[in-house]
Amino acid sequence: MIWRFPDARNKLSEVVDRAINEGPQRISHHGEVVVVVSEEEFNRLRGQPISFTAYLLHGPDLSEIDIERDQSPMRDVAG
Repeated sequence: MIWRFPDARNKLSEVVDRAINEGPQRISHHGEVVVVVSEEEFNRLRGQPISFTAYLLHGPDLSEIDIERDQSPMRDVAG
């Protein structure tokens, strides 16, 4: 079912209740369609966010990469 915007606005409680109990509710507004979903459904679709620290700690194994500093002399800079 796609709700027309005026109907959804007038029956917002019903739209929200249905989103929680029945699943996503679509609302049409000026030719565009938006979807109202429960927070549980939103989090399921989005996936669990991971912190930057966890991303770095659980990233690819870089132990085989040579990251030694280049010891060659720096270039001359005219002063």
